[in-house]
Amino acid sequence: MSEERVPCVEGLFSEENGVAVLHGSKCSNCQTPYFPRSAACHNPDCDDSNMEDFDFGGKGVLWSYSVADFPPPPPHKFDQPFVPYVMGVVDLDCGLRLIAQMVEKPEEVKVDAQVQLIIDTLYHEDGKALTTWKFKQI
Repeated sequence: MSEERVPCVEGLFSEENGVAVLHGSKCSNCQTPYFPRSAACHNPDCDDSNMEDFDFGGKGVLWSYSVADFPPPPPHKFDQPFVPYVMGVVDLDCGLRLIAQMVEKPEEVKVDAQVQLIIDTLYHEDGKALTTWKFKQI
C-alpha cells in the first residue's frame, strides 16, 4: 500500500498526469508573472493592472543556490534525521523566477544546469507524505 500524497499548502500547485503545475497569475497588459497569485500587477512600468489566473511549469535554468546545512526553526517541518538540502533560484522558460528545494545532494548541484519542475515529498506526518514543488536537474 502506498502512502497518501497531499500538498503541504492547498491551491498553490498540483500534479496533472505526472506534470507539475504551479497556480499563479499573469498581468495580461504587461505579461509580468506572479507566484503565488496576485490580485494586482506590481510592475511600476505597467499602466493597467489586468490580472488573470495562469499556470506555470516546465523547464528552466538554475540561476543560483544555497545549501541549508542546519535544521530550519519551527514552524518548518522536516523528516528526522535532518539532511542538508539545496534551495535553488530558478528561471523558468515561461519567464517566472522562483525559489525551490532541489532534489539533488549539495555536491551534485551546478549553476546553469537545466532543471525540471516536479512535485516531491517535503516531509511525512500522520502517515501522509506532504508534498511541495521542487526542481531536479535534467
